[in-house]
Amino acid sequence: MSPALASTIDINVGQHIQRQFLGMTFNLDTIWSTVIAGLIVVGLGLWMRSKITSGVPSKLQIMWESIVDTVTKQVEDSLGTINPFVVPLAIALFTFILVANWIEMVPTMDKVPSPSADVNLTYAMALFVIVCVHVYSIRQRRLGGYIKHYFQPYPALALFNLIEEIAKPFSLALRLFGNIFAGGIMLSLIALFPSYILWGPEIVWKLFDMFIGLIQAFIFALLTILYFGMAGSHDEEHEQEGAAKAKADAAEEKIGESVPELQGAH
Repeated sequence: MSPALASTIDINVGQHIQRQFLGMTFNLDTIWSTVIAGLIVVGLGLWMRSKITSGVPSKLQIMWESIVDTVTKQVEDSLGTINPFVVPLAIALFTFILVANWIEMVPTMDKVPSPSADVNLTYAMALFVIVCVHVYSIRQRRLGGYIKHYFQPYPALALFNLIEEIAKPFSLALRLFGNIFAGGIMLSLIALFPSYILWGPEIVWKLFDMFIGLIQAFIFALLTILYFGMAGSHDEEHEQEGAAKAKADAAEEKIGESVPELQGAH
């Protein structure tokens, strides 16, 4: 790319439609994208509820039951018995994040971007999950047991355990934000291709971007489940955290292995 062409390129990824109110800045496009994604999830839920039958299930019912069964099996395989509200929470998070990740596939001239490409939303979801995890941990262990677990297995590791807990919402939020934000940048770069070849790279990347959105929604829900499991039982906490990171890294590696193949397709 020549310097003259580079100087004329204006990529607006990461910029938002903003308004000031009471000294605070609001990203309006993120707000209405989040509302739209939430309404889609609620609408799908209500529509599916009207289609549920005890007889021959519809395709929508089969798909939804498959998601519920998969999440429930993941909880049972990874953690055993756990408080039943975690399964609905994980399913709700997975569905909402998936819709939020895929909403940018609709051509709206950047008026309805993916809300998960805004770090404010991912931080809010991650903070919500981690606060719920700590509340659940206190209820399971009582306050004394909750404080005590920071000093296990050795008191000298208390500071490291505290740092680890503080880092959890940041890693949970930035993993989702980084991948979806990078997808938005790639779409903006592909839009610079000449019009006669634009359709090829755009279709390939959008399919790949949808795959990334699916994987990231799954990872967020999976880590939510495993964090709740670690909060309820300290004896297996580090083993479960290792399993959580291993599964998340395995999913990331699959995405990385797919990149050369997609580049070859270009």
